[in-house]
Amino acid sequence: MKSKEHFQFSNGVVLYPIFFVLLIWVVFWVEIRFGIDFTKFGIYPQTITGLRGIFFSPFIHSGISHLYHNTIPLFVLTAALFYFYKPIAWKVILYGILVSGLITWSIGRPSYHIGASGLIYVLVSFTFFKGILAKYYRLIALSLLIVFLYGSMIWYVFPIVDGVSWEGHTAGLITGFLFALIFKKEIAKPKKYAWEEETFNEADDPFLKHFDEHGNFIEFPETNMEVDTPTEPLEENRPTIHYTFKPNKDTE
Repeated sequence: MKSKEHFQFSNGVVLYPIFFVLLIWVVFWVEIRFGIDFTKFGIYPQTITGLRGIFFSPFIHSGISHLYHNTIPLFVLTAALFYFYKPIAWKVILYGILVSGLITWSIGRPSYHIGASGLIYVLVSFTFFKGILAKYYRLIALSLLIVFLYGSMIWYVFPIVDGVSWEGHTAGLITGFLFALIFKKEIAKPKKYAWEEETFNEADDPFLKHFDEHGNFIEFPETNMEVDTPTEPLEENRPTIHYTFKPNKDTE
């Protein structure tokens, strides 16, 4: 993957997050406008019908407060994902919903688990661990920013608040970490300048290639210079070789 595919602003960086956020708000509006309760379409663990919630639960919320608290982090994290990890952004989102949903379905309590917080934890976890593994200053800075903004979310992977799906949060945290490992090669690499990529090859040096391994002069063709060899014998494996040159008489 080419590093130039990363860190490029495009319309999708803004439009995709806006579309995602608008979609969950539209679903909530439909519930309020027509008096429909979509909660039964959430994840209900260890049941066949509960499997459908893996796909539907991120778009269903219990109330305006639940929806509001998920909207801002979902927009920010999705925008960061499409900017810094554009080539794999959709994979992280779609597979993140699927895998975190399956884990929640496997370990969750017998209750309906709804909301986009599971996906949010996927994005937080992925962005943080990915930046650390990348060892690239921009991504590390992003990881530190994520810790600053959403570091307190770590407490909600434990059952400390009634009515909060800590199972979904834990599933998202695990999924994001696994994705950071799975997509380990899909990272932006720091730009290398020409001088960093150049390596010295002694065999290509136009001067050194005319001396043998002991520093003895072999030949110096196609030149108007003659060589004065040193009066003292060269030591074997001597690190530097000093020669003096005098103009050839033909060129004076």
